[in-house]
Parts: sequence; structure tokens; C-alpha cells
Amino acid sequence: MKVLSVSSEVFPLIKTGGLADVAGALPIALKSFGIETKTLMPGYPAVMKLLQNPAVRLEFSDLLGQPARVLEAEHQGLDILVLDAPAYYDRPGGPYLDTNGKDHPDNWRRFAALSLAGSEIAAGLLPGWRPDLVHAHDWQSAMVPVYMRYYPTPELPSILTIHNIAFQGQFGADIFPHLRLPPHAFATESIEYYGTVGFLKGGLQTATAITTVSPSYADEILTPEFGMGLEGVIASRRDVLHGIVNGIDADIWNPATDPVVHTHYGPTTLKNRAENRRSIEEFFHLDHDDAPIFCVISRLTWQKGMDLVASAADKVAAFGGKLVVLGSGEAALEGALLAAAHRNPGRIGVSIGYNEPMSHLMQAGCDAIIIPSRFEPCGLTQLYGLRYGCVPIVARTGGLNDTVIDANHAALAAKVATGIQFAPVNEESMLQALRRAMHLYADQKVWTQLQKQGMKSDVSWEKSAERYVVLYSSLVSKGMT
Repeated sequence: MKVLSVSSEVFPLIKTGGLADVAGALPIALKSFGIETKTLMPGYPAVMKLLQNPAVRLEFSDLLGQPARVLEAEHQGLDILVLDAPAYYDRPGGPYLDTNGKDHPDNWRRFAALSLAGSEIAAGLLPGWRPDLVHAHDWQSAMVPVYMRYYPTPELPSILTIHNIAFQGQFGADIFPHLRLPPHAFATESIEYYGTVGFLKGGLQTATAITTVSPSYADEILTPEFGMGLEGVIASRRDVLHGIVNGIDADIWNPATDPVVHTHYGPTTLKNRAENRRSIEEFFHLDHDDAPIFCVISRLTWQKGMDLVASAADKVAAFGGKLVVLGSGEAALEGALLAAAHRNPGRIGVSIGYNEPMSHLMQAGCDAIIIPSRFEPCGLTQLYGLRYGCVPIVARTGGLNDTVIDANHAALAAKVATGIQFAPVNEESMLQALRRAMHLYADQKVWTQLQKQGMKSDVSWEKSAERYVVLYSSLVSKGMT
């Protein structure tokens, strides 16, 4: 089976969040099932620099008003198709934001162009290769199934995966004439959304199937609390909605071989984590004592519950814990966390910024990781924590609920607990969970059992990839009948 995947970011070429991890890992996992994936992505400057010996496969003289080429190259096991359109992507800043942290004003055109190119490849425009199915990711490529519906594209099945429904790609109606869609596409059963153009909404209406990144999140987005205004659209298509939890690359995230981990270890050699712990204490200037080290590795935003961490930080230090934070985001939250570290030298450490190697070392050296998200479609950080014996302390929502087994009395007695859950998502509930963790940590036999059970969890892509294979096969077979 041949699959065209379309994503605005793909690890290890470029990453701003979990979308890149999924878009990079899923095609690799699918190979063992005989599925050949080509992944179309934008030609950002960082991506173009990494391409080695790319071949020009396709040229557009006018892709929504600009010339573009499709280049093909192999990168770390991925078959990558890069949309080389300098007018859209060759600019400073990130994939979505300029150097001032503002949305690129032409994001609608940049990602409509990506989607239109994807639909043309779906139609067989790439010489010698035609996919059996198209898999689009999030709002940035959600227009692929829209273009497939209104262009003379073969009846190929399409899947749209929602990684975070909070980001919808909503733009003013004035852009519609520039999308090169027929007038009747501006309708409620397509991309029209309360008088505006909704990229994600259009994809939800036109894709053959919809997936999201955990079973719990699939249920949550049917409700007004989590559906972000699209719950009605999703409810109308719930018969084609599937929740498939993400996995992680178990080769990259492996404490027994991870090159940035100072001392490698496994479930039977957990004592080797001690040297990694000391490295964390030194990096964050923490006291050298036996108190548990709680860590946070996150975007510093309200969605991620970082205001709760900032508010509770002094109390964590007061009841004997140590706290380290790695991340960046809202300036007010960055400032509040830095201020907490200043008030609590030796007990709280904060590093503002993105540091992939340090994120690995923190998982390998800290005792527990706090993930207090108000909503979390899947979450990958808790999966890394399970893999590394860094006990997850998580809000009971979305994929966090699906992947962490709470250390209640029954689960502890059955030796199946892998972490600590808390609800509702507020400061008091989170602090209660942290106190539970302190109590469990005091009994090292119990804590070690939690770590070992977590490390036994299958967090790889194998099971999730198998579910995608089943879904792909069912859609392709229906298309053939």
C-alpha cells in the first residue's frame, strides 16, 4: 500500500511540538507492515539545509500565485517530498510565527499551497507514483481532502488526524476567492464556518475518516468543553471518528542506549540513575540531598497548566520537594517561574528555552514528571517518563488518562500502577498528587515498583501503527468496491 502523508513539520527535520514526532515516527513504524509512505512538507530554510542530493520530481508554475517545485530526498529512513516554494517558506522565524512571535500574515496561503500540492500528488501528478490513501495532519494540511473533493481527483480515501483541536486555521472570508475553489465550496458542509473560512473545519467535513491521538480525546472533543466550537461537526461524523494513541520512537528514547544519558540503565539497574540525578542537581544548582526531584518539560502555557506549577512552586519546596523546569512560552509564566527559583535557591531550578538533550537527561535523572495539562490530546512527555522510570504525575484528561495507570490502593496491590493521576485540574488537586508522590517516594520499594511497571509499558509505535494499518486497509478496500 502507498500512502501520502502531508504535515507542516516532521522530526528530525523540523519540530515545534508532538505533531512532528508523529509525522516522523509513524511512517517508519508502518514500514514493517509493508506500507510505503511519502511525506510532503514545506521547504523551510532549516529543512532545505538538511536535504542531501534532492531530486526535482514536480514543478508548478503557479501554485496559488507562486512558482514551486517538489523535491524528493531520503532522510534518516523517511521518504520526504519537500515543497520548495521560496516565496512561502524561505523567510526568518519559525514554521508558523515570524521573528516577533506573530503569525505570518499569509499563513492561509502558505498552507493552502501545501494542501493543494498534496491533492495534486494524490491525483497522480508525481511521475511514476500514485498513493492509495492520503493522510493529512492538523489544520495546516486539512485542506488536502477539501481540494481532493472539488478537484478532479480520483476517489482516493483520505484521513485527517487532529493533534490539537484548539488550532483550527480560521481566516476571514476575503481569502476564499484566492483559494481557487468553486463558489459552492463556501458552504456549511465544507469550509464555511460562521461566515469565515475554516481549514480544519473543511477537512473534518470532507475527509473519509477522522482520527485523533487518543481514545479519551476522541470522546472529549464531542463535548463543548473540549470541542472548541467544532463539537457539532465532529458529532455529525462520529461514525468515522477513531481514537488511536500515539507511540514514541523506542530507539531514540531508550535509557539503555541514549547518548546524552550519563549512565545507562534499565528496569533491573535503576540504581544507575543516581549519576544522572547528580547531573540534574548540578545543572540546576540544586541541593545534593535525598528529596525527590519533580520536573516539568513543557511549553509554558495555560493549556499545559503551567500557571498551576508557577503558583504551587513555593509550596513544593516548602513540603520538601525539589522542582526543575525546562521550557519556554508565555512571558508572564516564564517570569513567575524564574522568580520562584530566585526565592528558593537550591530547591527550584528553571531553564528557559528548548533543549532536546537536556529533556532526555531530565527524564533519566529526575524522579517524577508533572504534566498538569487542562487538555492533552495525547501527550508524549508522559510516555518518555514511563520509558525512563521518571514517574508521571498527570491530569486525568485525554491521552494522559489513557496511558498512565493511577497508583491507587488496588493498582498498587496488583502491581500495575505506573504513575499518579489527579482531577479536577487545579492547584489543590495537583498539590495533593505531589504529596501522594512524596509519600510513595518515602517507601523506595513501592517507588521502584512504580518505576519498573512504567518501564514495562509498551509505549512504542507498534500497536498504534497496527491500528492505523487496519484503518488504512478498510478505507482502501471500501474505495475499491
